[in-house]
Amino acid sequence: MHEFHRIKRLPPYVFEAVNRAKAAARAGGADIVDLGMGNPDLAAPPHVVAKLCETAGRPRTDRYSASKGIGGLRRAQAAYYGRRFGVKLNPDTQVVATLGSKEGFANMAQAITAPGDVVLVPNPSYPIHAFGFLMAGGVIRSVPAEPSPAFFPALERAVQHSIPKPLAVVVCYPANPTAFVASLDFYRDLIAFAKRHELIVLSDLAYSEVYFDGEPPPSVLQVPGAIDVTVEFTSMSKTFSMAGWRMGFAVGNERLLAALARVKSYLDYGAFTPVQVAATAALNGPQECIDEMRATYRRRRDVLIDSFGKAGWTIPAPSASMFAWVEIPEKFRSLGSLEFSKLLIEKADVAVAPGIGFGEYGDEYVRIALVENEQRIRQAARGIRRFFDNADRTLHNVVPIARAG
Repeated sequence: MHEFHRIKRLPPYVFEAVNRAKAAARAGGADIVDLGMGNPDLAAPPHVVAKLCETAGRPRTDRYSASKGIGGLRRAQAAYYGRRFGVKLNPDTQVVATLGSKEGFANMAQAITAPGDVVLVPNPSYPIHAFGFLMAGGVIRSVPAEPSPAFFPALERAVQHSIPKPLAVVVCYPANPTAFVASLDFYRDLIAFAKRHELIVLSDLAYSEVYFDGEPPPSVLQVPGAIDVTVEFTSMSKTFSMAGWRMGFAVGNERLLAALARVKSYLDYGAFTPVQVAATAALNGPQECIDEMRATYRRRRDVLIDSFGKAGWTIPAPSASMFAWVEIPEKFRSLGSLEFSKLLIEKADVAVAPGIGFGEYGDEYVRIALVENEQRIRQAARGIRRFFDNADRTLHNVVPIARAG
């Protein structure tokens, strides 16, 4: 049987190789400190869990729900945007609840992409930013991930040399995996560029509340007129440690959201109603849990930087997100991020995400997630130090061969 068309367009899932190595090590008795997947280990807020339990089993809540989200949830998300960003949204036409931001992004790609459409995507970037469009039949052109002065000249070249003209540009700040943060001035320039070239802007703002230094990250929708061309995706996963609940949002341009809602109406009946009610309670209720989440990740970030630095691996301090984007030490860089990540499991009992999984320009990096407590992060640092101290003796047949190649 021949391979299916859409499956052929997807490359091998890089992270699966790390998962296999991790499973094999654990089967052999190793205690792996897993800093790979960005899967929050913190508990969802107690009042949110209580609302879920209170609602589950009530009459009518077991029925199909609304695909675009119950009215109270959409109003709560609109109120959040008003409080946090000063952005006024119509909850009936400018807010769609999604089954996590990942699902929303993928279905937006299905809604707006014709075969062969070109989309400008950061490289490195979260995989769904590219593969959502690839699965929809689109073509990806890579642009820089960092919101630096080089971004717009590169974007201009991409537009000039793309046939057909690009349909959309994707941005993600605070960025996964790189932890870059964009300013409101950057977004102003982005919207001006998008309008000049008739581009749709798709903004992933999943890490809006995970920040440590300086001002809170802005929304692109704070730019006057941005809503004319923009849809922004947010998530309950990191803000409220509700990753498994699968609740996110798409907000912004009415026409684009109507397209997303229409696609979703054929594919799902919305999230389980008690989950939507609990998510409403999270958005409308006390927000101290967000401060606690932020403080926890800040402490972990600081321990990571300190303990890994003492082990001989300098970690640049991320100002936002729950990740550190870290260059592979020079001695091991020629191995590439996948082989280096597998070596860390074997020699240091530490799992990280290989940068190649986020695009070819990430292959000299790994992503380290702050998803273990401080004690476990220090344990990981001890394993790293043991690995580094013994590498010249134990890897004499690995590193020189890779360098020679």
